[in-house]
Amino acid sequence: METAEDSRARRHRIAEALSAEIERQARSGASRIDVGALAEAADEALEPDPVAATGKRPSELNATNDD
Repeated sequence: METAEDSRARRHRIAEALSAEIERQARSGASRIDVGALAEAADEALEPDPVAATGKRPSELNATNDD
């Protein structure tokens, strides 16, 4: 069961992700907001990519850092 604190933290993650994506779009000179990119940013804020969560992508691994 989600607590009020969990709900606030969830909304905060979403707000940060949306703000960052809007800022990215503004810096790139977009004349319209890409709503799909906003939705993707919100999805990633709620369920980050498991590969990104581990800190290394498979292509970054080698015999000296694969543990």
